[in-house]
Amino acid sequence: MDIKSIEEIGKTDTWQLFEKGRSYLRQMKVYTDTDLNYRMYNGDQWYGAIIDGIEKAQYNFIETIVNYKVSTVNQNLYAIHFSSENFEQKEYRKTAKRVCELLDKKAAKVWEKDQMDQKIRESSKDSCVNDEGIIYVDYDSETNEPQNEIISKNDVHFANEQSSDIQNQIYIIIAKRMPVAEAKELALRNGASESLINYIIGDNDMFDQTGDDSKQEKDDMCTYVTKMWKENGTVWFQSAVKYVDIIKPKDTKLTLYPIAHFPWKEKKGWSRGEGEVRSLIPNQLELNKTLARYLLAVKQCAYAQKVVNTDKIANPNAINQIGGILKTKGGANVEDVNKIITYLQPTTMSADVSKVMSDLIQITRELKNSTDIATGGIDPEKASGKAILAVQQASQQPLTEQSTGLKRFIEDIARIWLDMWMIYTPNGMKLEEDTTDEETGEEYTQLVNIPSSVLKNLKGTVKIDITPTSPYDKYARELSIENMFKAGMFNVQKLPELKIYASLLQDDSTMPKQEILEAIEMMEEEQQRIAQIDAQARMMRQRANQFLGGDVEQQASQINEAQNMINQAQQ
Repeated sequence: MDIKSIEEIGKTDTWQLFEKGRSYLRQMKVYTDTDLNYRMYNGDQWYGAIIDGIEKAQYNFIETIVNYKVSTVNQNLYAIHFSSENFEQKEYRKTAKRVCELLDKKAAKVWEKDQMDQKIRESSKDSCVNDEGIIYVDYDSETNEPQNEIISKNDVHFANEQSSDIQNQIYIIIAKRMPVAEAKELALRNGASESLINYIIGDNDMFDQTGDDSKQEKDDMCTYVTKMWKENGTVWFQSAVKYVDIIKPKDTKLTLYPIAHFPWKEKKGWSRGEGEVRSLIPNQLELNKTLARYLLAVKQCAYAQKVVNTDKIANPNAINQIGGILKTKGGANVEDVNKIITYLQPTTMSADVSKVMSDLIQITRELKNSTDIATGGIDPEKASGKAILAVQQASQQPLTEQSTGLKRFIEDIARIWLDMWMIYTPNGMKLEEDTTDEETGEEYTQLVNIPSSVLKNLKGTVKIDITPTSPYDKYARELSIENMFKAGMFNVQKLPELKIYASLLQDDSTMPKQEILEAIEMMEEEQQRIAQIDAQARMMRQRANQFLGGDVEQQASQINEAQNMINQAQQ
């Protein structure tokens, strides 16, 4: 195959659109900024510096700040809950509620199976380090489960790079590196001819990939590009490499783009947001340079230096030997040794250098709200759980935007899941339902078939429940329950007071409202059981008194009645 034949076939339309997006991102320095941000976070902060005679020392406070903020916004557990907005059909409401409960269980299973807690955390770290975290959702038709993949912002191109609203984009392009052999196989499966397959060739377009290591490839690779757009309310897509269309335009029937993103904080006129690292780089570099100068000054000036008249020493090599014997020459008198060898005393270094370094770290952390108090540097033995939580929650208020953004990010993912379940299950969807055997009382799980018409009528919405799970949240809950036990709040005599107290608690209270309500329910059930036992005991005593107080004929009749009841029970 010669170059002329490749020029004749020309670049695909999808590839040309991809190149347009890539040129724009290069113009906006997205690729270079991405590499720099990750280098600074990962500790490669002297990248490209050519220096001699000095160690490339650093105090990496960027990693500390990023890790703290990512941990803070991910310190909760998230649960997906679906609800129906089909208010027109009253007879459908009960069914819709049951279906939503089954979908909740399905979503929880997918969340656990696909390790979404870890993927959400990695995406939020990408967002904090490099402005934006992105998850692309594919669908496994065999398991009827979404497959969630973390992708870099370098590989995503929006039609309107000034808008962060993904679902209103005219088109979205996603690029990824793929082995040439895999691309050829995919093209053959989608009807490409053998002659066309020859135009799928390797390239060196890896230099815009995220991270320095990704720019070194072992196998023959090519860039695989997918374009998504909307027509008449549904998402279409097509895929191509540079010279060959791999997948012709197809209608997915989805109403939502299967992609969600989490900008760390909004930046006017830019769809990608703004992370934490970029603004920290000047302070980090200045700290590293100051530290390097400080260490160099220590090497040069902080230690005593020998001054030696080598003309008076016969064996200069022994000067630095421990316990070595120095031999004088030229009639030098050993009493005049101080005239032959002496020491220059170290100079006093200014304390300003150390203060500048400390101030750079401390003030930078304070401005980024990452001080010891904010990060939990409190002695729990000297403060109550609620006091610690109050301090931490107050210090975490500046991260409200990120916490809200992460919640919205998860809601967007759940909406995509629901969209896929409604579209990709035309024959109905089998969902797991927990049920109890009426005869044995044994609990078991059964599969329930939900018709596609029921799913389409759902008009579902998504709500995310948040449960605080930080160590101090748990500590405060345990301490609160312990104090309630000590105060006797769980005694039967105080049950009415406990019910009033629980009803006044807010749903997001530090106190475990739901657990208290469950305890109240258990206590009420126990009281009912005791009351039933007491009633049965009173009835038995009453019958015993009647038996003992009756005549012989009445006693015989009661004995016969009891015997008949025993016989019936045995049958």
